[in-house]
Amino acid sequence: MTILFTILVLVVIALVSAILLFITSKKFEVKEDPRIGEVAEVLPQANCGGCGHPGCAGFAKACCEASTLEGLWCPVGGEPVMTKVAEILGQSVAKSDPLVAVVRCNGTCEARPRTNTYIGARSCKIESTLYSGETGCSYGCLGNGDCVAVCDFDAIHMNPETGLPEVDEDKCTACGACVKACPKMIIELRKKGPKGRRLYVSCVNKDKGGVARKACANACIGCSKCFKVCPFEAITFENNLAYIDHQKCRLCRKCAAECPTGAIHEVNLPPRKEPAAKPAPAEKPAPAKAEPAKVEPAKAEPAAPAAETSSTASVPQKD
Repeated sequence: MTILFTILVLVVIALVSAILLFITSKKFEVKEDPRIGEVAEVLPQANCGGCGHPGCAGFAKACCEASTLEGLWCPVGGEPVMTKVAEILGQSVAKSDPLVAVVRCNGTCEARPRTNTYIGARSCKIESTLYSGETGCSYGCLGNGDCVAVCDFDAIHMNPETGLPEVDEDKCTACGACVKACPKMIIELRKKGPKGRRLYVSCVNKDKGGVARKACANACIGCSKCFKVCPFEAITFENNLAYIDHQKCRLCRKCAAECPTGAIHEVNLPPRKEPAAKPAPAEKPAPAKAEPAKVEPAKAEPAAPAAETSSTASVPQKD
């Protein structure tokens, strides 16, 4: 009898609790926009955070709550995904040029020799908090590969010969994870460019020319030659460093030809055509030298015959 009574009490408690939970859930129910789920389904579910929101669910919610899609972009899905999102929400999306991560450091092992050896945790973030690095350039890449570790798309690797990270543009989704991971801020998202062609200054050193060149042979020395020859005002010059605005650059390549240290990189651009050699002007035949007139010596005229004196003097005759 006691067992039955105990079971009955538990059943009653369970029923009452269920009823209370049901009433509470209905009263405090938060209605979610059904479009959020639809938008989330078309997103790539990379959850990389490149859009600036906490994962794809957060991005889908932001899209549904926004009045326009301006400023909202999925770097992994790109234009095809954003077009689907716009169709679901009944909005239009502005076209955006694809971006790619660019490493703005050309301090290879040969160009930037080591001055000391770092012994510690192989992390750029940790090393940057301790000192400037193993070379004379305090602005360049530390080479510990924090950017490689955070990339979810296997799009960036360290080159053992140069000691610098290299980006695979075919795999890069411009999520920006490597940009956030770099403590030296040498990685930047730039326009991929038509046919992958682009120009950029591969240096972030703000020291004066002599100091920068001593630390790295490939450094920007602040000569401002590129700034002076750019016809599109795409190059700015500040703190001894040139910067190319990828929104204004027209790939005329005049700046690259003027750079004395090769700090301006040309990516996927055809080889520069050498200016055609101008034909040498035909040599004019030298004017014939006039031969000096031969002056014939004047012939001496025969002297008038002298009056012959008689061999015998006339003797006066005597009377």
